Amino acid sequence: MSIPCEIAVKCVLPVVRAMTAKELVTKHQLKQVEVAKLLRISQPAISLYGSKIRGKAIDLENESDVKNLIENLAASLAKGELSHRDFVLRFCEICRTIRAKGLMCKLHKAFDPSIDIEKCGLCSLISDDRCIKQKL
Repeated sequence: MSIPCEIAVKCVLPVVRAMTAKELVTKHQLKQVEVAKLLRISQPAISLYGSKIRGKAIDLENESDVKNLIENLAASLAKGELSHRDFVLRFCEICRTIRAKGLMCKLHKAFDPSIDIEKCGLCSLISDDRCIKQKL
């Protein structure tokens, strides 16, 4: 039995990183090395995201609210405005939005066929901030 956070880490987090990296490189004209530092990952990972070898498990390009959150995250990162705590909270907000919209359900079903995605509803419960109420 897998839990939504596992699916998010395996599939959604890389897509959000890839989209954030793309935004930082294209819109903010940062170099891959700079983006890697901001996202606290390696430069080769940024390259793999850019060539779409990694970070392609789910297509979020047409999800305007998710894209807006990622664009805002990238802009704040580019300006150096985010503490580590705020960076984590923004990522959690993006993930909660993806979950609340049911965008991760088919992926979850692929990892755990026993889940009835029509009756599950877990992600809508998780999406209401309860998972991050504790101080980071």
